[in-house]
Amino acid sequence: QVQLVESGGGLVQAGGSLRLSCVTSGITFSSYIMGWFRQALGKERELVAHISWGGVSTYYSDSVKGRFTISRDNAKNTVYLQMNSLKPEDTAVYYCAATVGGTSNFRFWGQGTQVTVSS
Repeated sequence: QVQLVESGGGLVQAGGSLRLSCVTSGITFSSYIMGWFRQALGKERELVAHISWGGVSTYYSDSVKGRFTISRDNAKNTVYLQMNSLKPEDTAVYYCAATVGGTSNFRFWGQGTQVTVSS
């Protein structure tokens, strides 16, 4: 059974930081591209960042570039999202996801963790 479990969300003031974690099981983690998505209330889900199998290649959306950092620890089957200089518009449910194929089709998803940034 595949499981992706996010943690680390919470309430933070604007300008603060949070570190999200996503622990996986049931997949060969090192074979998967891992991504972080977010969905704000009333908005469509958007890709925030993704990282290649070995962690060498990363992608960030323009809205988070320079503030967020995605990383992974293949020995711990875990992907992270370090979020700095948070803004109220970063408020959303954050999801991690996994794909063995292209980044347009993530197959496995976590349940999400809420991030709320107050102004």
